[in-house]
This record gives sequence, C-alpha cells and structure tokens, in this order.
Amino acid sequence: MISPLAYVDPSAKLGNNVTVHPFAYIDKNVVIGDDNVIMPYASLMSGTRMGNGNTVYQGAVVSAVPQDFSFKGDDTCVIIGNNNVIRENAVITRGSHKDHDTMVGNGNFIMQGVRISHDVEIGNGCIIGNGSQISGNCKVFDKAILTSNVLMQGNTRLGSYSLVQGGCRFAKDIPPFVVAAHDPTIFYSINTKILEYDGIQETVIKHIAQAYRILYKANTSRDDALQRIKEQVPQSEFVEMILDFVSTSKLGIIS
Repeated sequence: MISPLAYVDPSAKLGNNVTVHPFAYIDKNVVIGDDNVIMPYASLMSGTRMGNGNTVYQGAVVSAVPQDFSFKGDDTCVIIGNNNVIRENAVITRGSHKDHDTMVGNGNFIMQGVRISHDVEIGNGCIIGNGSQISGNCKVFDKAILTSNVLMQGNTRLGSYSLVQGGCRFAKDIPPFVVAAHDPTIFYSINTKILEYDGIQETVIKHIAQAYRILYKANTSRDDALQRIKEQVPQSEFVEMILDFVSTSKLGIIS
C-alpha cells in the first residue's frame, strides 16, 4: 500500500492498511495508525501523531515548524485523532514549546488552504472552511463551523455549535450556539438549524435563545447577565455551557 515513489523515513511507524500515494513525504518521528490515506505530495513532518481512518490530501502539510518567534526548536507534536479529512494545501503547525502540542480531535473536515497555527486545539466534528486561518493558541470547541476565509486571531475561542460567516475576523471569544457575522464581527442569531439538525429539543433551543436575549439585550454587565440567566432560564447542560464559556472568557465575548 506504500508507493515506491513515496518517501517514508525508515523510523516512521505506520499502522495497518495505510495507503501512501506517489510523491508523499513521511518524515522521521512520525506515528500514524490504521486505515489512513496519504495522497500525492502530502507531507507528514516530524512530530506527527495520527490516529485511524484519516485522509490527507495533496499538498497538505501536517506538523509544520511553528511560525512563532518564541519557538526554540522544542520537540513538539501535532496530535490528530480519527476520521478527519484534511484537504488540499492545508497546513497544521506543531506546538511552539515542550508539552504544548497542537491538537485536532475526531471527525473534523479541514478544507483546502486552511492554516491551523501552533498550540491550537480543535475539538470533534468541526468544519474549518476554505482558506480560513486559525492563529496561535486558539481553541475551537466541538461541532463549531468556520466558513470560508475566516480569520480567528490569537488566543480566541469559538464555542460549540457556533458558526462564523465567511470573511469575518474576530479578536474576542464567540460563545456557543450562535451565528456570528459582519465586520466587525458581532452576534447575529442563534444557530437554530444546526441545533435542530443535531436533534436538540425545541424547548432547549428556546432556553438557549432566552439566555442570549439576557446576555445581549438586557443592557447590563456581564456578571449581572450571567446571574439573571441562572435565576430566570431553566438549567440544562446547554445553558451551563453558555455560563461556563462566558464566565471563563479572558478576552471577552463579541458584541
């Protein structure tokens, strides 16, 4: 399953049923699991750790050296889970410092030309759209969506089930379950269609909407809004996700 026209370092560890197409490059210090497909001209550089069932398309680079002036050559990794699709010319950069790796979970779709920078953490079931850029030390929670050409600036977080419309750039956190849009990027609506598609009950969606009305429309401080949500909105794991995300935001949330 490994083309003689591909380069695979003798020290690389490949699992069962791995397909490596011609002109792919697999460096030293690479470990990948079973049932992976590495397309022509894809590069798995030193520090790649990959689970099972992933497909890496043409021209993609996994575990590139960080573009970070603080990087001093530490032996870091990109750790990728299972069943991810990494499309053409995407670049995933490894961590900048020892014990700080770049993490990609399971079942993500990373489209062409995406850049995932050093020390980023991507959850499960996310979609990272064409040409989007995720700067260093960002975190994307489960089932979040960046549409095309989004710029996620350093140290920001994108909450679960949230969607950022094309061309947006943001330097503050985007909380879970929302649609973010416009320039500058602001709260636009609840991401109702995705919540319904994932089987979230209508009553719970109404409670999420109620929480965001308080957060964005009550014309009060963040702390007071969070207290009102605790008192006025029926509690569930989804409302708790909002409370936890907003209360732990270091950069603040979008307007």
